[in-house]
Parts: sequence; structure tokens; C-alpha cells
Amino acid sequence: MQTHGDPEILVGQIRELHRETVSRWHREPLDNPYRGLLAAVCDQHQKNYVLWHKEDAVRDPSLRPEQVAEIKRSIDKHNQERNDRIERVDEHLLKELAQMGVHALASAPLNTETPGSAIDRLSVLALRRYHLQEQREEDNLAEEQVNLAMERLKVSGEQQHDLAGALRDLLADIFAGRKQLKVYRQLKMYNDPRPEGTGRTKQGSGS
Repeated sequence: MQTHGDPEILVGQIRELHRETVSRWHREPLDNPYRGLLAAVCDQHQKNYVLWHKEDAVRDPSLRPEQVAEIKRSIDKHNQERNDRIERVDEHLLKELAQMGVHALASAPLNTETPGSAIDRLSVLALRRYHLQEQREEDNLAEEQVNLAMERLKVSGEQQHDLAGALRDLLADIFAGRKQLKVYRQLKMYNDPRPEGTGRTKQGSGS
């Protein structure tokens, strides 16, 4: 999928992907029908989906210590893969920038986080909102609990709106060459046996 430099369309597609897949994956097996950048976004979103439910599972007080340890090791593995996929989203964006012939100005600054990291946060918010809505609709829920879920839905909705707007602005600056994009390796250790690389990929001025 080509963004053609339109961050409004791209961010809307990402938000719809997050919302629609969270709902579908609670009824059907995980899938990824997308291509290009959106396929990378969906792949990363899947890792958050799996992590969310594993972290729920590990809180079960009936689990034996060895079961808790096994789930925690699995969580570490998926966290490693989640961070790898955040980087992959940024790598896809760099490829699109190259295809579009976009080069950042020599004086273009960096942002405090990459688009991939912001998309990861939107993914988590989509999961949180789905489960808050699910909680709000539970039978026999006390009024206080319903009100709390509704308040959290409101706050998370505001956060989602604000973050989506910030991501649109960031992408607009990157597509226009006003900001640089670098893929910073997060170097998460967890239980990944691979040697850690120190390289980073940069979308710069072309020099």
C-alpha cells in the first residue's frame, strides 16, 4: 500500500485496521490480509494482541509457579518480537520515502519517537478500548464499575485522538522532508539469543 504522502489517509487506515482486527480476532483466528506498510502494522498489532492476553493469563491466581514462569518466558519472547516489528514499520516507511523520492533537509530535526512507536501506542489503545467496552457491557456489573469503565473509555478516546493527530503531523513533516526518520534499534535483550546489532537506518539529506 502506498501512502502517496497523505498522512490523513494513512492514519485513518491504521486506526481502522486496529479497531477492526481487534474485534475480528476475538471471534476468528489471527490473520493478516494486508500488504506493504499496513501488513507490517497488522503484524505488529498481532504481537500486542497476543501479549495483552498472555499478560491477562499470567495473573490467574490458580496457576502453579512453573506455569507462571512458562508464560512469562513466552511474554519475553513476544515482547522481543513486538519491538522488532515496531522497527519493521519504520523500515517500511523509509522504503516508501525512497520510492517517493523524499529526502529530508540537511537541517531537518528528529522527533522524540518514531512513527512505528506511535503506531504501537495506538495499537495498545485500540486493545484497551475494546476490553473497556467489553467490561462496560458485562452483566451484573455494579453501577460504580460501569461508570469507571465509561470514564476510562472517554479518557482513552481522547488519548487516541490526540496521538493520532500527533502522528499525522509527524508523518506530514517526514513526507515533506521537514523531519528526519531514523530506525533506532531498541536493543531489547529479553531472552533473544541473537547478537545485538548497533546499526541504524536513516532517511537523511541524501549525502
